[in-house]
Amino acid sequence: MATAGTTSKSTKAQSSPRPNVYKIVVMGAGAVGKSALTINFVAQQFVDSYDPTIEDSYRRQLHIDDRACVLDILDTAGQEEFGAMRDQYMRTGEGFLVVYDVTQRSTFDEMKLFRNQISRATEDDKTAMVVAANKCDLPPHLHEVSEAEGRAAVEAMGATFLLTSAKQRINVDEAFCELVRQIDRRRGDAGEGGVKKAGLGLGGKKAKLLAKKCPLF
Repeated sequence: MATAGTTSKSTKAQSSPRPNVYKIVVMGAGAVGKSALTINFVAQQFVDSYDPTIEDSYRRQLHIDDRACVLDILDTAGQEEFGAMRDQYMRTGEGFLVVYDVTQRSTFDEMKLFRNQISRATEDDKTAMVVAANKCDLPPHLHEVSEAEGRAAVEAMGATFLLTSAKQRINVDEAFCELVRQIDRRRGDAGEGGVKKAGLGLGGKKAKLLAKKCPLF
């Protein structure tokens, strides 16, 4: 569980090592809650209004498994008219949080398409990926995709499945931290040792840095 920290423009104590940087791209159909999950993670706030995103960039510093990490998070557009921008997003990302709305089956079907697009763009079938079955707090009778169906489909893809809710803060931190761990494993396999220094952030019309010394798990 994350503990509260201070918000600051300065993120490092002079005696601390430079944190590892992780590039994470949040993808999914429109109105599934991508921005709500991202803002909840970086600012611990729930935003319930829907304002279609074109591209927003966020940054959060925290400790995961006793290591200083900086997460560069790109929150992308879900609308089809911005589809031409997706390949660029996919090529820049190291890990992907793909979101669907459990109350809208069409977004579940689109999630599968995003998975295929990511594999093609990265030329890698084993890219670090978490699939968030979002809005799980809504009443069960509204769910069009069951947990069992979602989990089976996602695990068949080789990705990690999590039920999430930005409103109730269910598995929000866990989703992003799991991506960091997957990226570290891949860096280790590639001989990078999980080390990528700060200063390699993603661009965007909004960049927000939250410094939080909060051990997770």
